[in-house]
Amino acid sequence: MMSTGSSLTDRSPRWAPVLILGGGLALVAGLDAALTLSGLPAPVGSARLAVLHGPLMVLGFLGTVIALERAVALRTTWPLLAPALLGAGALALILLPQPLLGRLLLVQGMLLLVVVYLALWRRNCDLLVSVQALGAVHAAAAGLLLTRVEVATVVPLLIGFVVLTIGAERVELARLAMPGGAEATLIAHAAGLTGAALAAVLWPATGGRLLGVSLLFLTAWLVRHDVARRLVRTSGLPRFAAAALLTGYAWLAVAGLGLVLLGSPAVSAAGYDIVVHTTFLGFAMSMILAHAPVILPAVLRVRLPYTAAMWGPLVLLHVTLLGRVLTVGVGTTAGWHAALVGNVAAVLLFVAVTVLTAAGARRRPTGRARHTRHPSPTTEDHAPACPP
Repeated sequence: MMSTGSSLTDRSPRWAPVLILGGGLALVAGLDAALTLSGLPAPVGSARLAVLHGPLMVLGFLGTVIALERAVALRTTWPLLAPALLGAGALALILLPQPLLGRLLLVQGMLLLVVVYLALWRRNCDLLVSVQALGAVHAAAAGLLLTRVEVATVVPLLIGFVVLTIGAERVELARLAMPGGAEATLIAHAAGLTGAALAAVLWPATGGRLLGVSLLFLTAWLVRHDVARRLVRTSGLPRFAAAALLTGYAWLAVAGLGLVLLGSPAVSAAGYDIVVHTTFLGFAMSMILAHAPVILPAVLRVRLPYTAAMWGPLVLLHVTLLGRVLTVGVGTTAGWHAALVGNVAAVLLFVAVTVLTAAGARRRPTGRARHTRHPSPTTEDHAPACPP
């Protein structure tokens, strides 16, 4: 999800890409759990895994992917322990009858990710890294609280993790297009969102609405300055990535509006379904689709050229998510199950398209290197250097 700005170096071991497997298993188990939770037939259909759907998807899958990318960006070996711990935590949740060990491993992985961010901070003193570190603190706090409370209670913290991480990454990538003082503005938004997320945990109704207002303001600011608004009128990869980014922002605005109207997901079943899935499917998954052709080659040492087939999972995801939100909004179950199955199918189709595209690119001779323009400048090439 994040941008490394360069490929792996010799100081990053060749086995580093294997660490993505833990996140992949978490994704598959989380999708199986989603089907089970909805009462639909699932390949495994484990009631135990169904309860762990949220931690598997957010901390196990997203956490591992983000931690692996950040570890690769640091270009040394020890940061790889963060995605290793997160992947091991996801595996423990899947295999062990009791979830305590898995949850503790996830917390340890997130805490180590904070240390990775501190190391990145020492390298260039970039204020945006501090926002990403704050997001990891949100996730670690959520993982720790999950040993005592239900998932719905910590959803505001998990939202903070995803939104702060991705928001800082978008500002980082679009640094040259951002107005002066963008880093300070984002830090102000991050502080407000953090306070609102904590309030939503402690006072769900009022705090949830504050969190919704914070999300709406942050989303409006990001959309206003993101270069995706211009590049969506181009073609090829820039247009695809820009479309994914803008639809992701739209879903984050829906999540913010849902929180304003309904309060924290802990106080409303309908609000839980809408807010959780517009944030983690509509927003976060869109960002993954947008960045995959650029980030996966750097992290996994594979070629992933842009192909028109990538539009398939993106369109399917948003169409079925829209159906899901509309059916929940009007209070009917008609079509809701079909929409949920469509969500699962969209994610699996994205995985299939990615694997097949990478496999096809590997069979073709590399030839002369071709560079595909991404809808924003490369990240750390424009980060300020840390003074001695």
